[in-house]
Amino acid sequence: MNNIKEIIEQSGIKFGTSGARGLVVDLTLEVCTAFTVSFLDAMKKTFEFERVAVAMDNRPSSPEIAATICSAIEAYGYEVDFYGVLPTPALALQSMCDNIPSIMITGSHIAFDRNGIKFYTPIGEISKDDESEILNNTNEIISIKSNLPQIKDNAAINYMSRYANFFGSNCLSGLKIGIYEHSSAGRELYAKLFKSLGAQVISLGRSDEFVPIDTEAVAPIDKQRAKEWTKEYGFDAIFSTDGDGDRPLIADENGDWLRGDIVGLLTAQYLNIETLAVPVSCNTAIEKSNLFKVVKRTKIGSPYVIEAFEKLKSYNSFAGFEANGGFILGSILENDEKILDALPTRDALLPFIVLLSQIVKENTTLSKLVQDLPQRFTSSDRIQQFSRENSLKLIENGLSDPQALLKNFGLENLKVVDINQTDGLRLTLDNQAVIHLRPSGNAPELRCYCEADDQEISDSLVKQVLSSVKEMTL
Repeated sequence: MNNIKEIIEQSGIKFGTSGARGLVVDLTLEVCTAFTVSFLDAMKKTFEFERVAVAMDNRPSSPEIAATICSAIEAYGYEVDFYGVLPTPALALQSMCDNIPSIMITGSHIAFDRNGIKFYTPIGEISKDDESEILNNTNEIISIKSNLPQIKDNAAINYMSRYANFFGSNCLSGLKIGIYEHSSAGRELYAKLFKSLGAQVISLGRSDEFVPIDTEAVAPIDKQRAKEWTKEYGFDAIFSTDGDGDRPLIADENGDWLRGDIVGLLTAQYLNIETLAVPVSCNTAIEKSNLFKVVKRTKIGSPYVIEAFEKLKSYNSFAGFEANGGFILGSILENDEKILDALPTRDALLPFIVLLSQIVKENTTLSKLVQDLPQRFTSSDRIQQFSRENSLKLIENGLSDPQALLKNFGLENLKVVDINQTDGLRLTLDNQAVIHLRPSGNAPELRCYCEADDQEISDSLVKQVLSSVKEMTL
């Protein structure tokens, strides 16, 4: 029998920016058992625990993977708290409250033929060091029989109570909110919560099939739906999330989806956050706003953002967010003797409730909140089924001759004034536009982020760059 390291190496399942992910056909019983046992071995070196929490998203493959993981935990001598379908931040919150590790079965926004596993320590997301330890465990695997335990509901209740207790029962009073439910892991929770906070709620677009919503590359059909729903119902906002409920997708009163980093910037502003850690791909309006004492730029991925919190702990409050909108609260917040505990993982609910409660306080609109920020506009999209090898070759070509790369993009009239290699290739041009290329950490995709002083320019720049890449011979 192969040891754990050999099983994982041969599986094709790799860690990306959000856990271990790969094709469902490669997430076999043996592979899922190997990852689970290796994670438990890593955790017991640092933490004492008798139980492990487990939850999953609505992907068709998730129940079978969850059954394997739960059985592996029990076979290894630990009890399982199984929460069924649940948003990732709700699972993380519950495991931190119980001071136990947890495992989330989710592929987030990637296609349904893929899935993934996210791991949490009793104090939050695993680190890159934890990932390395999981991958290099040479112990032997154990034998299991797959079985799902009975579902518990206290994690969902505690997650909703977190926001009701801090923001108050009238914080969304008078608002009309649409919830684009699709196959989101939190779709059974959101309407109940928003109604309890005073809003009128209409549920939209629930799907029995898994819908891979990407909050950084909103599909044209979803842009059209938001416009139509807003026109039909007169919403103040539409709320949705990605598959596992850790990234928000928020539309304003006009049915326009807000960019995730703008949502994060507004959230940090209204929470009076002193210092931020954000990936290099986020909008430069963050610095131009002059709202924060420190803005620390990181590689893309929540583990890097959370790692940067270590350098911000001397400040009263610190947080982070990503271009996908997931907000990461690093410090405890206090308001009128109410306390909001830190939740160092991406969360979709906090930014939505902060922004919507703000428009109630100011009697204003979401679009007006955005208009009051420095006007820098970002766009992003991706080329799917684009190998990592080709992505790296494209970046290598751009580093060796950035002007030649611009010429290939049809931008020979512009010049590169700054090159940033923090994560991929980020070029600042002499007209202050930004082009950022990087391979996805979770799937065979090339991501492109662009920024400009005008939304149409930014949108067209992304299309032009990706169209040019498709035609290039690498």
